[in-house]
Amino acid sequence: MQAFIHQAHPSRVVFGPGTLAQLPDEVERLGARRALILSTPEQLASAERVAWLLGARAAGLFPKATMHVPIESAREARDEARRLGADCAVAIGGGSTTGLGKAIALDSGLPIIAVPTTYAGSEMTPIYGITEGGVKKTGRDARVLPRTVIYDPELTLTLPLAMTVTSAFNAIAHAAEGLYASDGNPIIALMAEEGIRASAAALAPLQNDPRDLEARGDALYGAWLCGSVLGAVAMGLHHKLCHTLGGSFNLPHAEVHTVILPHALAYNASAAEGAMRRIGRALGIQGEGDSLSAPRAIHDLARRYHAPVSLAQIGMRADGLDRAADLAVQNQYPNPRPLERAALRALLQRAFDGDAPAL
Repeated sequence: MQAFIHQAHPSRVVFGPGTLAQLPDEVERLGARRALILSTPEQLASAERVAWLLGARAAGLFPKATMHVPIESAREARDEARRLGADCAVAIGGGSTTGLGKAIALDSGLPIIAVPTTYAGSEMTPIYGITEGGVKKTGRDARVLPRTVIYDPELTLTLPLAMTVTSAFNAIAHAAEGLYASDGNPIIALMAEEGIRASAAALAPLQNDPRDLEARGDALYGAWLCGSVLGAVAMGLHHKLCHTLGGSFNLPHAEVHTVILPHALAYNASAAEGAMRRIGRALGIQGEGDSLSAPRAIHDLARRYHAPVSLAQIGMRADGLDRAADLAVQNQYPNPRPLERAALRALLQRAFDGDAPAL
C-alpha cells in the first residue's frame, strides 16, 4: 500500500460552451469592482469582448502579455494595475497571459480569474515563472493560483490546428511527469492517465474538423486534468529542460514541450516503468511493450499530427546545446534518474536533430 499526502487546490471551475457569459457573476462573486483585463497583443479583440461583458467593472486593458513572462512586462502590468486601482485581474488567453496574471498576483495578491483559450493547463497550478536576465525562474505560491477558471470551448474554436496540437502536447507533458513525480499519489495518477487519454483522443476529430465543439471540450477537459496534476506535484527533468530552453533561448513554449517530451520520457523510462505503462495505456498501446514504447508513441503522435519534432525546427541554434546542458544540471531537483550531464547533452542532440527517442 502506498502512503501519500494529497492536497487539493481550491480553484472554482466553470465549464461548458457559452460560460464566458458568466464572467460578470464570477467577478461579483469575488467581491471585485475594478478588473484589469490581460491578453496578448494578438488577442486584443478577446480582451475587448471581456471589457464589454464587464461594463463598469472593467478598469482597463493590458494587452501586452508575452512568452515566458519577462520581468519587465510583469512590472509594467503590476504598475498599471496599481494606477487603475484594480482589485482583480481577468486573464484571457493561453499560458503567457495566465503567467502574466500570476506575476501580478505574486507581487500584489490580486485575485485572478483565468479564461483559457489554449490547453496550457497553467490556470490550474500555483506555479509561476518569470524570466530575468535570460534565465527563467519558477516557483510555487498559493497567491498565484487563479480563484476561478472559466473553460468555454467556444473560445477555442478558432485556435489553429498546429497550435491546438502543440498545446495538447503541452498538457500531456504535465500529466506524464506527474506519473513519476516523487510526491505523486494514486489520485494524481488517475487524473494524469485520464488527462493524457482525453488530450490525445481529441486530436483525431479536431484534425478532421477543427470546429468540432465536442472535441474542443474534450481537449479542455484534458488540459484541466493535466494542469491539476502539474499543480499538485514536483516538476522533473522535462519541465526543467523546457524552462531552460524557453527562458534562456526564447523558444516557443508549447513547441518546446512537444519536442522534448518523448526524449525526457526516454531518459527516465528505465527508472519509471510504472509511469511508462500508464502513459502507454492512455495512448492505447496494447500489451506491456518495452520501456521505450511510451516515448516512441509520443514521438509518433507528434509526427502523425505534423507537430515539430526537432529543436532546430523551432529556432534553437546548435551552438546553444552545450550551454543548455550546463544550465540543466546547475540545480538538482527530484527526478527518477539522476541528472548526468553527458546523457543530457546526448538527449538534447537527439531532440535538436529530430531523432527518435533513445535510452
